[in-house]
Amino acid sequence: MSTPPRVRSTRRHGVRVSPHVRQQQRGVVLIEGLIAILIFSIAVLGLVGLQVSMSRAQSSAKYRIDASNLAADLVGTIWADSGKRTSYDTAGCPGHPPCKAWSDRLKATLPASSYDIVFDSATGDFNITLRWSVPNEGAHQFVTSTTINPNL
Repeated sequence: MSTPPRVRSTRRHGVRVSPHVRQQQRGVVLIEGLIAILIFSIAVLGLVGLQVSMSRAQSSAKYRIDASNLAADLVGTIWADSGKRTSYDTAGCPGHPPCKAWSDRLKATLPASSYDIVFDSATGDFNITLRWSVPNEGAHQFVTSTTINPNL
């Protein structure tokens, strides 16, 4: 009678491991590596998405600041040219050089922009509405009001 071949085992961390177990564990490191790469890739994609969102928010904030500055600039121009206040409504603006220059700056600064200027001569109230549209974001609007004493 012959005796079966003796299987040589090794010790790993104090535990005896047979060669059959070692052969079954081959490729586990490869699978672990692939899973780690997958998790890392998902994290990187998340960071890229966050960067895109932050960039879009920054762009939107810049346009709001520009609209606010343009409206304040127009209010200052109206105050400086208070004798011709009636020329600063929506209909009269294109024919009045200071208002036309402001309108040109508006169109150069805000994408797809338009404006409405409403002047109430009895109260001296000006309501200024600026509108602009950014692709993939939709329409935006900035509204400001001021009163210039009609008796000046």
